[in-house]
Amino acid sequence: MLYCTAMDDRRIWFSQSLSIVWLLVLAVVMVGCPSKTIRYPAEHERLLRIDQALESLRIAYQQKDQPGFRSMLLPVDHHDELQRQVDMDFETFSAISLEFKIERVVIEKDDIDVFIHWQGTWKRDANDTGIRQRGHARLQWAGTHSILLRGAQGDLPFGMKTRQMLSEPPSPQIQPR
Repeated sequence: MLYCTAMDDRRIWFSQSLSIVWLLVLAVVMVGCPSKTIRYPAEHERLLRIDQALESLRIAYQQKDQPGFRSMLLPVDHHDELQRQVDMDFETFSAISLEFKIERVVIEKDDIDVFIHWQGTWKRDANDTGIRQRGHARLQWAGTHSILLRGAQGDLPFGMKTRQMLSEPPSPQIQPR
């Protein structure tokens, strides 16, 4: 009987010790984790606006929203080709699924460079397995309060119709006899 009583005492001591440890952990978590304060609130707000602008561009493209896509572009002449490529994609594909992952953001005054990795699927119709592509691009934005796209470089997700035409082998031509 002495053995069993000693084992019971150890179990009681262990459960009490475990309860004390849990209470200490709870106390440390409650006291030691104050809410984070943002050191530079203006810069933080600007980063949130940049992220929202990138997301708005992605959603407008994915939903084939021409006015929404155009509203994200800075009104300059060199966007005509980008807009033409996007319009061709909207006409060609019935469904577009696109994801952006931000790799890096570089801000110099009003100029913003957002380096992204993207991947997506473009389908002509519901039965189509689709074209799956991915790449890296640099999206150049401008602005402080209103963030607009001023340029794009790299392997862009826009213009998939043209990319598809360039990658397809030419159809064989029948030679006249």
